[in-house]
Amino acid sequence: MDINVGDVVRLKKKHPCGSFQWEIYRTGMDIGIKCLGCGRKVMIPRIKAERSIREFVKRAETEKDENSGNNEHSN
Repeated sequence: MDINVGDVVRLKKKHPCGSFQWEIYRTGMDIGIKCLGCGRKVMIPRIKAERSIREFVKRAETEKDENSGNNEHSN
């Protein structure tokens, strides 16, 4: 699963504050997520995060996406 910093995801279970939406702030072996309801930051193992993600609410724009539109070469 392709998870990037800045993605907003909806998880299967809601946070105690009532929010389902989380923003990814760190990637690696562990995923850092921030609750968009109360701002709480949590680190969870990547495998658990991948199983818990129900959908991507918003995808972050990456450098690869930004450069894909520049197919014209200036010669």
